[in-house]
Amino acid sequence: MKISIITVCFNSAKTIEKTIQSLASQTYNNIEHIIVDGNSKDATLEIIKKYENQISKWISEPDKGLYDAMNKGVQLATGDVIGILNSDDFYTNNTILSEIAQAFSDNSIDAVFGDIHFVRQNNLLKSVRKYSGKTFRTCLFRWGFMPPHPSFFVRKIFYEKFGAYDITFDISGDYELMVRFLYLHKLKYKYLNIDMVAMRLGGASTKSLKTLLYDNNRNVIRACRSNGVYTNIFMVSVRYIQKIVELFNK
Repeated sequence: MKISIITVCFNSAKTIEKTIQSLASQTYNNIEHIIVDGNSKDATLEIIKKYENQISKWISEPDKGLYDAMNKGVQLATGDVIGILNSDDFYTNNTILSEIAQAFSDNSIDAVFGDIHFVRQNNLLKSVRKYSGKTFRTCLFRWGFMPPHPSFFVRKIFYEKFGAYDITFDISGDYELMVRFLYLHKLKYKYLNIDMVAMRLGGASTKSLKTLLYDNNRNVIRACRSNGVYTNIFMVSVRYIQKIVELFNK
């Protein structure tokens, strides 16, 4: 079974080397690492070229945003299973993809997800918040909950059947895709009790209070309603209580 990992980046010279190294150190051998760069102007391309023998494919060109870049990666992927590992994230240990492959050895499983944790840019060893997929159920989409996207792996065939990321979303396109796959099309998923990914704070969905409280909620509501899931602003706002709990349970 081949696992394709897509890394999207733009001016990521400060972080992408750690991402590449975390893929290169995986004990699972049948990995395809695809990097989609948005025409970076810093030293990102120099780092990519440094590790070119450990990267399966890479492109660098302007794109229409994060989800357009992810779609380019999906189109390039030749693996049986696809996962996303962005350029400021890295796997927590070198057996993560072996665990993923083992889960997908059950042919009845369509998608797999687990846990992740957040770290600060200046301290990658200390977790400041855990994000677990353990309690996720598809009914929770209407309340704004989703599995951790960096831990989400799905068979490629479902991108071909049900489409990839909706590029009309500036953020929460990953949320919409999971609503579509898991709720609307009822893919059979499996939760793995593994902390898979360390995710640096400061990404597109965590960078400002306005993003958290307005833009994100607006996009989550649109993602739900476009896939037949009823929700409203009060329901999706409830999840911020859970985020506070996660901070105290770090």
